[in-house]
Amino acid sequence: MLTGSRTTFKVRQMLPDLKERMLSQSSTSARSRDVFGLRCLPGECVLQRTAMVRKKLTAREGRGWLSGTLFCTHFRVAFVPQDNPKTDDNADPILLGDHDIALPSIEKVVAVGPNRTKLVTPNSSLKFTPEELVLYCRDMRVMCFLFDRLTPDAQVIEITYTIAKTYQPLKPESVLSFQNAALGSVEMKQFLSNRRRDSHMNWFESASDWEQELERCGATSWRVSSVNDRFEMSTSLSKFIVVPHKVLDTELKKIFAHFNEGRIPRWCWRHPRGSDLLRMSSFQNNIYHEKDDLRNLEMVLFGCQSSLCVVVELGDELPSPPDIQLAHSRLRALCLGDISTSVSVPDDKWLSTLESTHWLDYIRSCLRKASEVSCLLRSGHLTVALQEVEDRDMSCVVSSLVQVMCDPHCRTQHGFQGLVQKEWVMAGHRFCSRINYHRDSDKEEAPVFLLFLDCVWHLWSQFPSRFQLTDDFLLALHDSVHLPLFSTFLSNCQRERCKRSQNVGQSYTPVNGWRDMLSPDSSSDPSDPPLPPVWDWALQYSRERQDGFSQPVCAARPLQPLLNGNLNTNLDSHRLADTIPGSVFLLSRGTFTCPANLPPWRSGSSGVYKKSHRRALSSENVPGLERLLKAWALTELPQNIPASSGPKGPLDPYEPLQPLLMASCMSLWRECYLRGALHAQAFSHPVSANRPHPVDRLAQEVQRLKDQLTQVSTSRSPDPLTVTAEPQRTDTNLNQSSNNSTFLYSALRRRATPPPTSTNQHTSRGPSSASAPPSRPTDRDGNKHSFLFGHSAVGEARSDPRYHPPPSTTKQPKSNGPSLTS
Repeated sequence: MLTGSRTTFKVRQMLPDLKERMLSQSSTSARSRDVFGLRCLPGECVLQRTAMVRKKLTAREGRGWLSGTLFCTHFRVAFVPQDNPKTDDNADPILLGDHDIALPSIEKVVAVGPNRTKLVTPNSSLKFTPEELVLYCRDMRVMCFLFDRLTPDAQVIEITYTIAKTYQPLKPESVLSFQNAALGSVEMKQFLSNRRRDSHMNWFESASDWEQELERCGATSWRVSSVNDRFEMSTSLSKFIVVPHKVLDTELKKIFAHFNEGRIPRWCWRHPRGSDLLRMSSFQNNIYHEKDDLRNLEMVLFGCQSSLCVVVELGDELPSPPDIQLAHSRLRALCLGDISTSVSVPDDKWLSTLESTHWLDYIRSCLRKASEVSCLLRSGHLTVALQEVEDRDMSCVVSSLVQVMCDPHCRTQHGFQGLVQKEWVMAGHRFCSRINYHRDSDKEEAPVFLLFLDCVWHLWSQFPSRFQLTDDFLLALHDSVHLPLFSTFLSNCQRERCKRSQNVGQSYTPVNGWRDMLSPDSSSDPSDPPLPPVWDWALQYSRERQDGFSQPVCAARPLQPLLNGNLNTNLDSHRLADTIPGSVFLLSRGTFTCPANLPPWRSGSSGVYKKSHRRALSSENVPGLERLLKAWALTELPQNIPASSGPKGPLDPYEPLQPLLMASCMSLWRECYLRGALHAQAFSHPVSANRPHPVDRLAQEVQRLKDQLTQVSTSRSPDPLTVTAEPQRTDTNLNQSSNNSTFLYSALRRRATPPPTSTNQHTSRGPSSASAPPSRPTDRDGNKHSFLFGHSAVGEARSDPRYHPPPSTTKQPKSNGPSLTS
């Protein structure tokens, strides 16, 4: 297989050997699922294996090195530890183990030698024997494998080229071959066909699913329409949409032509205070408008409200898909780097480089816009319509964030999965184009869904007790996006998903509602494997990993029966006095306006319907709208909403979560973006498996020095009167100083300088590390305030004999003021 000298290797016709090896092992793998200690899937065959390999563990895995065997199949790169417990052969198959990598998830393969590194491709040649193999993944992971010195060089070269030859940039035919390799066997097809869907979540695939959501939200004045059952009105919308009861399907069909891609205003969610959230695309103003059509359009836009509608334009303040793609690519380059080119960002410029990526700025803008919309919905008695040009990207982000902020059900695991199904999958988000599985359209690639997951993680990090789901669940969903095996992410709309399972063009729907459908597999290729949904977590993770996806939380009690879909039946007196029926306002950049061309069909610039049957407000009425929203916000909590006691009285469970959006409060998702950064650094050649990591050794050295300083300070007993005064600081001062750029050092600079004979300053200002042992000294110096641990309870309980200056002499830092949505 290999030709050349001992130091130079070149590949020679690898593909015929791989095919021959796959055919020879296909019969044995069907009978036995355990091949060389690797539990293979039905039909999976091992192409190459190498023993005496050590894998570098991440911080979540405990760090260090793990010895085992490295495998390469036509589906994955697997690593089996030496002490791996034997699994039951009768257990259900799992696609990937804890130490496995799917081949489509690999972005590049790098071979590391004694003094050089090289990017390995199928056509490249190596002039050295690799000592280490580094796999860069699309999900921000970096897998590092170290070969033992006793491993034959031929095996090292062979498995390196096998991985490089089997992994290749994704193409339409390569994605299908990967799906067949994982799920194409007869046993796997039969196993997937017998899988049952999770009955605890709402899939939003039938009319009954949407009716269940209407009943949960109390939207009794809305109904489910099947006007788009055959995707004739809009090819990107789902079969079922929610419209007001008073709008008939015959009238609804005339509205689709007036909106981009036929995405008309439709219901998404209802707040318990009586407000409705809608989504729509941009209005086509160059089409001939009839009077009846526009009257029906306004009936849909205003929904069940008769007085006020606020249109939120999302294109002004939110990033575009190309901006998101550019920011994410810069973030990847910053967090992962590239050891093959030895390009890295210096430590003193890392934070400024992170800021220049604008990734955190885009997260802040999305959270700010969602906070504004959630505050509008809390006001009650109005309709909020999210408007985007195509209504398939940022409207999905904002509408989902609003429901996560306001609805406790969406903060549970099953509720969040149903939210993604409703606002992303069924709403027509272009998953396949934005993720770019086939690598055929780089211009449309943009990780919009990953931006949404990062926004949810920021909400979870600030309100962890209000979420039933955990960050492990968000991380698992983030990694599953890069695996082209799930029907959830392999299509751009429901119409494309239906094409795979049935022949949409030959389906017939008579008046009585009976439908003659073909067999689910009649229109699809029999060789195509059935694709499971991403919510079937048992196919991807073990039971132990799934248990970490949720945490116990106090569940909100269900709402009481509603009256006309509105909890607050006693309307405020200001509503009839300050508003005019048919008022439409625009929310843009945090302010309300009432332009003349909003709605556009009232401007008279085109069409024949120049005068609406509803009066449009002038700009002078905008302050009245703000007074009205404040009056509604101060109204008492409706009696039908269950309230829980809080530190300041009754707490509304549907009170929106308002995150802190200051620059100092925005952080990086370390568990996702920085989990492979340590692997890409230079510490990758341990002498032995028992030798600690250099970072761990540094932390141990720091702790040893702190212990020595503590012993010196306890051996001496300085006179309390000779010790220079040290003002006592509180945690409030630290929080106030966090807004400064020098957050880590601003609190330390306010200390008075003690005399040289005292060592208290050294013990309190000693360096600390997150990886250091949590043990701290229990003497009197150990009870002082430190930045990482705060004040000790023992030190606060007993009296302090030291002298403290008056509070007036302590200079307090200036506060930037509350800025929740700045």
